[in-house]
Amino acid sequence: MKKNNPSGKKSAAVTLTIVLATNNANKAREIKAIFADDNIEFLTLDQLPGAPNIIEDQPTMEGNAKKKAFEIARWSKRIALADDSGLEVAFLHGAPGVFSARFAGPKCSFDDNNQKLLNLLKGIPTEHRKARFRCVMCLATPGGATWIEQGSLEGFITDRPRGAEGFGYDPIFLVPDAGKTLAEMIPSDKNAISHRFLALQAIRPIILKLRT
Repeated sequence: MKKNNPSGKKSAAVTLTIVLATNNANKAREIKAIFADDNIEFLTLDQLPGAPNIIEDQPTMEGNAKKKAFEIARWSKRIALADDSGLEVAFLHGAPGVFSARFAGPKCSFDDNNQKLLNLLKGIPTEHRKARFRCVMCLATPGGATWIEQGSLEGFITDRPRGAEGFGYDPIFLVPDAGKTLAEMIPSDKNAISHRFLALQAIRPIILKLRT
């Protein structure tokens, strides 16, 4: 039997606060947009003075995501969400993988990474240039419970950069179904198929259960 609600007003959904273990404004904006209708408050590290700088020194993306989420949850005493992403090229046995951000060396630029990858694949035919972007998401509670989900986007490495949108390896990552590199897509189109979007969709049901 339903209880009467004399006020006639809908009961407000329970609000959940989650700390995003990142200083990347683009990541934070994408995550907030996906959960826009779920009555969840997201805090970023720049909103929390004294937040620790977590060193990503694990040998896998899963390890880095779990380390960041666990440490930030423990420090903030709030639920934390972290991700680690990378590009995996089949011909290079999964490289650059966990080293994607620093593939060309310390303090390298996106262009440096792209050029190194193109040099390593120089003369390699298209059918052997298969690659995938992979994103691992980890959700952690202050008590130490963790959940991990991931998403991936399949494609090919082009022979030259194409497009001016996006960042990282986007100019040399071709999405076959679109016939474009990620850097040739408008942001909304890219975000609708991205590895990060798919990882967030996979972990979303877990977050919504924690809200109730």
